[in-house]
Amino acid sequence: MTVTRERFEQGMTYDEYKAQMTRNRERLEENERTVELSTDDIEFFANLPEPLNVLVITEDWCGDAIANVPILGRLAAESGNLNLRIFLRDQNPDLMDRYLNQGIHRSIPVFAFFDQQFRPIGHWIERPAVITEMQEKMLANLYATDPAFAGVVPGTSIAVMPDAARARLMQAFAAFRVETRQIADREVVRELRELISRGLALRQEG
Repeated sequence: MTVTRERFEQGMTYDEYKAQMTRNRERLEENERTVELSTDDIEFFANLPEPLNVLVITEDWCGDAIANVPILGRLAAESGNLNLRIFLRDQNPDLMDRYLNQGIHRSIPVFAFFDQQFRPIGHWIERPAVITEMQEKMLANLYATDPAFAGVVPGTSIAVMPDAARARLMQAFAAFRVETRQIADREVVRELRELISRGLALRQEG
């Protein structure tokens, strides 16, 4: 079942979303200001055959969302061709359950693209594939070598970790984001371009 125009229009605009944020707004806006977009990337979105509607599912506590939603926000602002509507994951399970990661996980952010008739173009979840691979290697090394993780089983929820491990994990994620940001931002845009190109091509074939 596709998303209807009526359901889509119930979402917040990007500015409305930022206005209601209770945490991490400064980080999100800093990421928005500093993301580097190439002229070629901006032209790709500016030259789409028609404006696209983009349903975004997010929460302001999610690190991947704080990193990646601002990229979409900038692409929308620079191109004038992306109509964003933003929904909070925990308040919109009907939408979230359409876009489960691997059919199981409620991973965010989700970017779901639709044409003007609300025919699906494709959707993107959480973070670029290459960044997931790099992050998994970083975490494996952390668990194997950092004394703070002695006795902590890999995959343990951060909410139930010992304080030392939780603090160290948060530090590691922050450092990882700084170290990989340029790669991550480029990969987000590249994957979105591929997804949209593939979806539009399939629509033409159909």
